[in-house]
Amino acid sequence: MSRRQLLLGLGGIGLALGGGIYWWRSQPVDHDYPRLTPAQAFAAAKAKEITLVDIRTPGEWRQTGLPEGAVAIDMRRDDFLQALSEATAGNLAAPVALICARGVRSARMTRALAAAGYRRIIDVPEGMLGSASGPGWIAGNLPVTRWQG
Repeated sequence: MSRRQLLLGLGGIGLALGGGIYWWRSQPVDHDYPRLTPAQAFAAAKAKEITLVDIRTPGEWRQTGLPEGAVAIDMRRDDFLQALSEATAGNLAAPVALICARGVRSARMTRALAAAGYRRIIDVPEGMLGSASGPGWIAGNLPVTRWQG
């Protein structure tokens, strides 16, 4: 085998692995927590039945705005759990609905919050932009507010 063939072969393996990792990271994890459509989440947040938390990044909030009635807490924050505790007045039994762009991060975060002791976690799997679960918040013509960050 020539050096060129070896390098091309290794490059192909690298691309395949990279593509596989990207695919894996773009798939929501399976969970048994309740799910809401964006319309249901909006109605519940408006009625103060849930705390709706947008876990996306400030760049995403800037692009699309925030779901009306949502609390913006970037899931990458070191103090995410502290910020969520403040949003729920420290009540681990308070219903918390998570929304992200396409339902991948919110699905993953349901497990993390359960491990942190939260007992009523709800996923909004359509997200802001839509997913296999449905068209999403924006396509559903639900209200958004401008992020003031």
